[in-house]
Amino acid sequence: MKHLAAYLLLVAGGNTTPSSDDIKKVLSSVGVEVDESRVSSLIKAMEGKNVAEVIAEGSSKLATVPAGGAAVAGGVAAGGAAAGGDAPAEEEKAEEKEESDDDMGFGLFD
Repeated sequence: MKHLAAYLLLVAGGNTTPSSDDIKKVLSSVGVEVDESRVSSLIKAMEGKNVAEVIAEGSSKLATVPAGGAAVAGGVAAGGAAAGGDAPAEEEKAEEKEESDDDMGFGLFD
């Protein structure tokens, strides 16, 4: 990841095709150890490609990955309703309990 970050910093700085020496120089300037194999594989992977296009391609691939948050919440709601249909009443009790912290021994302006 650090090698990619150095590559992207170089591109953002105006170097559209950073070399392995450029990446090594950036990483060594901040005291990071350089992994030669990762640098060479990064250079090979980016050869002949535009960074903006690669990022756009990755973003479109990322958009197809399910986030999982909605499915988990839906599963909990469905499970609560199937268990007896008292899920809203139980949620209200939980909310009341959370709200009644009784200032925990101190007030806001004490």
